[in-house]
Amino acid sequence: MRLPIHQIDAFADRVFAGNPAAVVPLEAWLPDATMQAIAAENNLSETAFFVAEGEGWHLRWFTPKVEVPLCGHATLATAWLISERLQPGRTHMTFASKSGRLDVTRAGDVLTLDFPSRPPWSWPQAPIPGLAEALGRTPRETYASERPVMCVFDSEDDIRAMAPDMAALVHTPGTSVLVTAPGKDCDFVSRYFAPRWGNPEDPVTGSAHCVSVPYWAKRLGKSHFVARQLSARGGELVCELRGARVLISGRAVPYMEGTITV
Repeated sequence: MRLPIHQIDAFADRVFAGNPAAVVPLEAWLPDATMQAIAAENNLSETAFFVAEGEGWHLRWFTPKVEVPLCGHATLATAWLISERLQPGRTHMTFASKSGRLDVTRAGDVLTLDFPSRPPWSWPQAPIPGLAEALGRTPRETYASERPVMCVFDSEDDIRAMAPDMAALVHTPGTSVLVTAPGKDCDFVSRYFAPRWGNPEDPVTGSAHCVSVPYWAKRLGKSHFVARQLSARGGELVCELRGARVLISGRAVPYMEGTITV
């Protein structure tokens, strides 16, 4: 079987920046094991698969190790592919997913994700055993959420200088760790570590902003933000808290397209 595949740099306005996602359009679902094997072979933070469903599409995401319930950058990449190549000029796309309905709109070259807000809550116990040691720094505050543990630090410099022990981080509670702090020339910065899922450091993590944006909205008393993820590739996200939803905007650029044989 031969399938089309596209690799797209999301939350970027040039190649070799942002977060690369593989996107595989399907006419019908493949076995889960096959999709997981494709994601492992791609060895990117996520591979997205989608199938037409009604007026929209059903969308799923796989890391090299597991299927995940929500992914921002691969959703943005999928929407770019549809609106740029498969249905040029389309400005609104609707996806069914494990996290419910997700809408994406396009205005010019900017795509905006409409994602669920997932406010964090205070960590209900003493410091997480081994977390500060794994991160190499002690958080000012620690929060739980539906997915990542969120650690708040005092400065952008704390986030930039962080060099986590990934082997140790695998053994701390929680599936992944989001670290964040006030930004110097933006509202806030972050990095995201998920070695347990095969992503030691995710370059730009749209879904993490479903957690961080509600936190910073409460702390800063505002609803619109410019955020930066300080990975080696880096990425900028424009975010808005709108009730129970978080709007996350960015650009995408194509890197590669071809065919895979499975």
